[in-house]
Amino acid sequence: MGIARYGYDVVGAVVAVCALLAVAIWLLIDPKTVKIAIIALLGVALLFTLYFFRDPDRSVPSGEQWVLAPADGKVLLVREVHEPEFLKGEAIQVSIFMSPLNVHVNRFPISGTVRHFRHVPGEYLVAFDEKSSSRNERTLIGIERGETRVLFTQIAGFIARRIVAEVAEGDQAVAGERFGMIKFGSRVDVFLPKGVRVMVGPGDVTVAGETILADLS
Repeated sequence: MGIARYGYDVVGAVVAVCALLAVAIWLLIDPKTVKIAIIALLGVALLFTLYFFRDPDRSVPSGEQWVLAPADGKVLLVREVHEPEFLKGEAIQVSIFMSPLNVHVNRFPISGTVRHFRHVPGEYLVAFDEKSSSRNERTLIGIERGETRVLFTQIAGFIARRIVAEVAEGDQAVAGERFGMIKFGSRVDVFLPKGVRVMVGPGDVTVAGETILADLS
């Protein structure tokens, strides 16, 4: 299991800071038991950082009819909504909450052409609050394949303050491939065409690039 390239800067900074602090503590602080305790805490912080930015490989299901989960986490809700940004009509919203313990690398839910990309500054409400979908900082990405359109949003949470999306309009998306991440707890909303067969429900656990959210056929 590797480290997500989107986290190299953070991991490098944490490694450097922990190493410097460990040396300083060992040289300047007494008694020895206190040194060991503080250095152990630094080790825990380093291990958590490495764990957070883990990037496991995934087995992507074959078949263009599937809409895959773009994020690891738990399904918060499935509901019918009006989506005016990209689908421009009635849609089905599937919301996935990502806790700090989930893998945070995001993957494309379907293959196609990126036709819409927009970053929206905003607030930092807790990601499981329904208002976070419309009020928090977020990135909206719309993919088109033939007559099918799917919109998904990376939403920053209370802790998350950094959204990474290596995406531009005109890019070719491939279902299950990595495109970015949200750092430290967040949410992803997926907007599907009305009438598709949704295959998850509230409480279900999703795995990015593996879990099938819906059947477009």
